[in-house]
Amino acid sequence: MPVKKLEHILVEKLDELKGKGALKGEEVVITGVRPAEDRKGPRYFIEGHGAKEFIRMNSNSYLGMSLRKEIIEAEEEAARKYGAGPGAVRFISGTYQPHIELEKRVAEFHNRKSAMIFSSAYAAVMGAVSPLIDNETIVISDELNHNCIINAIRLSQPKIKEVYRHLDMTDLEGKIKSATGKGRRVLIITDGIFSMRGDCAPLDIIVEIAEKYDPEFEEGIITVVDDSHGVGAFGETGRGTEEYTNTKGIDIIIATLGKALGVNGGYLAANSVIVNYLRQTAPFYIYSNPITPSEASSAMKALEILDSEKGSQLLVNLRELTKRLEKGLVDLGYEIIESEHPIVPIMIRDTKRTSELVQYLAENGILAAGLNYPVVPKGDEEIRCQVSADHTEYDIDYVLGILKKFKETGLKD
Repeated sequence: MPVKKLEHILVEKLDELKGKGALKGEEVVITGVRPAEDRKGPRYFIEGHGAKEFIRMNSNSYLGMSLRKEIIEAEEEAARKYGAGPGAVRFISGTYQPHIELEKRVAEFHNRKSAMIFSSAYAAVMGAVSPLIDNETIVISDELNHNCIINAIRLSQPKIKEVYRHLDMTDLEGKIKSATGKGRRVLIITDGIFSMRGDCAPLDIIVEIAEKYDPEFEEGIITVVDDSHGVGAFGETGRGTEEYTNTKGIDIIIATLGKALGVNGGYLAANSVIVNYLRQTAPFYIYSNPITPSEASSAMKALEILDSEKGSQLLVNLRELTKRLEKGLVDLGYEIIESEHPIVPIMIRDTKRTSELVQYLAENGILAAGLNYPVVPKGDEEIRCQVSADHTEYDIDYVLGILKKFKETGLKD
């Protein structure tokens, strides 16, 4: 059927997004990877740039797991044994032994009774939140939560939705107090690490507040954390924000296998009752194929490495490189949001200047993400750098050198 009328409307919508500066732009296509050698970490080749090499400072692969020989071998071996894909959803015939073994391993990793894997962490949030919300549920969410949380709440249509100021525990407590008597159940949901800023939720205080007011609600208060940027990259042993804040009592942990662990997919860890319930009610689990058996196998290998001496050294290296970048940026006069997480935001606070710096970095072989309004509020425009354990001191110093040149000889205000 002709779609000319619809095409006209869609073009107008695209023009509207362009006018707001909200278009994502063309996707960068990676055509090859040169492994680390000598003083340099991995280098990437980009379509349209020939043999020019790029350092990725915009990757979520915080431990460099995706390029590790052991991970690749584990995936290849499982692919030969089980095939390239699952061929069905879980409840028909798509459940393979590596899926079950990975779920057991994830549960042990997070000290939970049970776990379930999804095709992505986005799917895990979207699939798990809705079945836990009914028309007597009050949802309370941090204002800077990820898009998946925002959309999951919209899909769920709770009785009341409240948004508390970012990391403001006084405001969170006030929202809970004002909700007393208005619903039977409260669901507090937050990111562990906030992806735009690299700061972390005070999960210990959140649990304390939840336990304080739990008796006020007939069905209690449930705490849910999406720690996709935390797990594997944060905390002494890489167990994320829960470990970093020494928190006990979070009901549901959701995270990804596709960032620090370097593979693909997402998961949820909780008690057995919650997991058994969600296996029967979470649509993104029931009606979507799982990750492949080979991905599950390589994810188990990544967890094995993380819990080994190699993993400990990767985490130490990651923290040292992060501090090296942060100190260098401060010494150069850049404003940053300092934390122990490898997300290092350079606060530019100007849309034009942010775009200029992203372009300047790319011209000098550095890929970094520029975050402009409306992705972030006006005045919070930034360059988001992300450190990886497979970067080297040479790489970090090269990036700092280019940023110094931008200050000295680059585009001026």
